[in-house]
Amino acid sequence: MLTEAQEARGIADAEVGRVGVTRLVLTNFRNYREVRLSLGTGPVVLTGPNGAGKTNLLEALSFLAPGRGLRGAKLTEIDRRQEADDAMPSTRGWAVAATVATRRGALRIGTGRDGTTGDRRIVRLDGEPVRGQTVLGERLGLVWLTPSMDRLFLDGPSGRRRFLDRLVLGLDPAHVSRVAAYEQALRERLRLLRDGPADPVWLVALEEIMAAQGVAVAAGRRDAVQRLDLVCAQAEGPFPRARLTLLGTVEGWLETMPALAAEAKLASALAANRQNDKQAGSTLIGPHRSDLACSLAEKGVTAESASTGEQKALLISILLAHAGLQLVVRGEPPLLLLDEIAAHLDPSRRLALFDRLLQLDGQAWLTGTDEGPFARLRNAAQFLSVQDGNIFAL
Repeated sequence: MLTEAQEARGIADAEVGRVGVTRLVLTNFRNYREVRLSLGTGPVVLTGPNGAGKTNLLEALSFLAPGRGLRGAKLTEIDRRQEADDAMPSTRGWAVAATVATRRGALRIGTGRDGTTGDRRIVRLDGEPVRGQTVLGERLGLVWLTPSMDRLFLDGPSGRRRFLDRLVLGLDPAHVSRVAAYEQALRERLRLLRDGPADPVWLVALEEIMAAQGVAVAAGRRDAVQRLDLVCAQAEGPFPRARLTLLGTVEGWLETMPALAAEAKLASALAANRQNDKQAGSTLIGPHRSDLACSLAEKGVTAESASTGEQKALLISILLAHAGLQLVVRGEPPLLLLDEIAAHLDPSRRLALFDRLLQLDGQAWLTGTDEGPFARLRNAAQFLSVQDGNIFAL
């Protein structure tokens, strides 16, 4: 926590181009009954034992962006479990409130679940309620890396699609609404096919929605991957240069035909595949089956064949390139949430990462079990100790 003078300096930093959370309030969030933090816009280092609540704090910050946060949890799972000796009465619901310094001025975000909305988020911007979450992506860029993503290149394509869609969202905030519309139509069409007999008129309507939104999703991903691949190919430093390729049927069509032709082709393919999709219990064609392929440029090997350390370094390389691309596209950098980021990094790459973070105008939040690995940041970052749902300045 900061003094008034330190907080004022943090606001002054934002006025010359820095982006960061300057105030954060959590209520009944996971293991936090109530937290109030005042911060500068520089890096924030959270240290403490496993299970203390460091990742919970990053998860709270991740709700400043559209979606279900960095864990992908149901909103009802986030409610704080009341302890028998709590002085505060048992309540349902949770809340996250933040003031964020941006290059367009201070932004106040409030979000949460009030106990009556089920698994639906409430969002307020500058004190006013807003419909939907897309506006969050329009006002603030935010990306993260977590330990669960260390297997991103080894597990199935669904995790890579989610990772890619988060990157696309940082460049094109409308992407999240297109993905949501496509997936809703996808689920509804499959339900009609499964339960039958399906109304052919309604099926056609759903397939037209899937075609229009699906091609837009594929085009957005394709554009983002091409731009990010170019930035990654030009990167210098100790982190491996990534080469990125988007794999998918619809994406392949967009290489050879305009978007309207691809929409017509996808709608026709969906109509022709109804029986096959019903028997398979899944839709066999569309951008929901696409994948992101990644390789190390210098070695020419695929990411899944690389060592654990190389895979972690490759993810960091992509994230840093994306932060630079966001700065160009949006005019300001994103917030970075880096959970247990020092794991699997050798000392030279760890120091190189910290040096890069200090050069960024976007605030980075980092977690670890002890302070030692973050010594390079001691004079520039804000160090906080997390202990059993309580936070103390170091």
